[in-house]
Amino acid sequence: MRDETGAGGKEGWDAPLIDDAEPPEAILSVRALTERLRRTLETRYPFVWVRGEVSNLSRPASGHVYFSLKDAEAQLQCVWFRGRQREGRNFDPLTGEVFDGPRPSPLAALANGLELLCAGRVSVYAPRGQYQLVVELVQPAGAGLLAQAFEERKRRLAAAGYFARERKRALPWNPCRVALITSPGGAAIHDFLELAAARGCASQIRLFPVSVQGERAIPEIVAAMQEANAQAWAEVIVLVRGGGSLEDLWAFNEPPVAEAIFHSRLPVLAGIGHEVDVSLADLTADRRAATPSHAAQLLWPLRAELLQRVDDLDMALDRAMALRLERAAHALGLLERGLAWASPARRLERLAERLALLDAALPAAMRRLVDEKARRLDAVERRRRAALTEDGLRAKALRLEMLVAALPRLMGQRMQAARMLLDGLGTRLGRAMTDQLRARTAQLEKLELTLQARDPLAPLERGYALLYRENGALARSVTDFAPGAPVRAQLADGSLGARVEKIVLESGKGQAQ
Repeated sequence: MRDETGAGGKEGWDAPLIDDAEPPEAILSVRALTERLRRTLETRYPFVWVRGEVSNLSRPASGHVYFSLKDAEAQLQCVWFRGRQREGRNFDPLTGEVFDGPRPSPLAALANGLELLCAGRVSVYAPRGQYQLVVELVQPAGAGLLAQAFEERKRRLAAAGYFARERKRALPWNPCRVALITSPGGAAIHDFLELAAARGCASQIRLFPVSVQGERAIPEIVAAMQEANAQAWAEVIVLVRGGGSLEDLWAFNEPPVAEAIFHSRLPVLAGIGHEVDVSLADLTADRRAATPSHAAQLLWPLRAELLQRVDDLDMALDRAMALRLERAAHALGLLERGLAWASPARRLERLAERLALLDAALPAAMRRLVDEKARRLDAVERRRRAALTEDGLRAKALRLEMLVAALPRLMGQRMQAARMLLDGLGTRLGRAMTDQLRARTAQLEKLELTLQARDPLAPLERGYALLYRENGALARSVTDFAPGAPVRAQLADGSLGARVEKIVLESGKGQAQ
C-alpha cells in the first residue's frame, strides 16, 4: 500500500505527468490533455490503497456508489461501480477469512463518517476534469487492521510453537478445584456457574475477577493467570468471556495473554466469545470451548451419567465380590480335603486298612511260597536222580572227553593270540623308543650349540685375546693395570707374558696414566 500522504509515492510525484514518448505540441486541447493525464495516472497508480472517512455518500438508481474519502487536509472522489460490488462471497478477499454464510456486506454498512480502507486505480473523469479513485475493494479500517494484526500474531505464535498439538495437556476429569478467570459482572460467569451447579459434584470454584475488555483487561488477565499458578490450588484454570465484536474480544488476542497461557503450569481451558469467535487465547489454551457454558460441560459430566456410572460400578463390585467369595470357598474346600487327607488319624486309618489287607492276604501268600519251594525241590530231585543214572554218568564222561580233546586246540589259539599281542606291543615299544631317542638327540644338539655359543674361548679362534692381571684375574679395563705391570695374554693356540708400557684411555671413559 502506498503512503496516503504521498511520501511513499515520491517516485510517482517526481515523475513527469505528461508521457514523454508523445511528441510535445504547442497547444493541447482539453480532451487531449485530460486523456494524457488519465493515462499517466492509470499507469502510475494501477492499484492503490487509500484510507479516509466517508462523506458525500450517494446511491443512485444505477447501482453505482459515489462518495468521498477525506481526512483533515484533503478529499478524494471515489466511485464504486455496480459491476465491482461483489456480494454473496463466503470469504473476505482482504484477510482470507472464510464465513459459514455470505460475509457481512461492506456495501450495506457503507455510511457517512465511516472510516474505510479502499483499494482501486486512480483515473480521471473527463466530463468534470476530476481525478477519482475507481474502487475495487472496500474494508472497514478498524476491522481490517485488527484482522491483519490478528493474522500476523497468529503466524508468529504458531512459529513459536504456541499452538502445537504435542504440548496440549489433557484436562482433569470431573475436577474438584477450578480457578475461574472472568469478569464477575458478565454473562459468562453466570452461564458457567449455572452449568457447574447442575453438573459438578462437591467441586469448588475460586474466582479471579478481571476485566475482559479495555486497557485494564490485559494486565489483569496476566496477573490472574500468574496468581492462579502461584497458589497451585486448582486442578485447572478456566478463562471465559461472553460474545462481542472483534474489538471487544481483542484483549484475548494480545501476546501477553497468550504468553501467560503458554507458560501456565496448570492446564488451561479457554471459552472466549461464541463458537465463531476464535482468539489467540483459545488457540494457545490446552482445550478450547465454544462458549463459557460449553467450558463447564467439558469439565463436568452430567450427574445422571455419574449416577449411572456409580450403579455400573456397584453392580460390577457385587459381581466381583461374589466371584471372589466363590473362588475362596472352592479353595477352602480343597484345603480342608487336603488337611483331612494329611491328618495323623487319617494316616493311621489308612495304615490299619493296609494292615488288614496284608493280614488277609498272608495265608494265601504263604501257601503260594510253600508250593513254589516244593515245586523247585521236586525239579532239583528229578535232575539229581537223572544225573546219577548210568546214562547220565555216560553223558558226563562223554562231555569230559570232548573237553579234554578240545583243550590243546584252545590252548594253541590262546597262545597264538597272546603272541600276536606281544608282537604288537614290541613294535609299538620300538617305535616309541626311536622317537624318544631322536627327540633327546635333537635336544642334546641344541644344548651343545648353546654351550658353544657361550664358550668364552671361542672368540680366540677369531683373533681375540684374553688379558690376565698378575694375580690371575681377568682384566676388564686398562685401569686394572699400571705402567710396567706384568700381563699375561691368552691366544687361541697358547699364552704369552708381557709388561705394560703405555696406557691410553679413550676420552670420556676414565683417566689415563
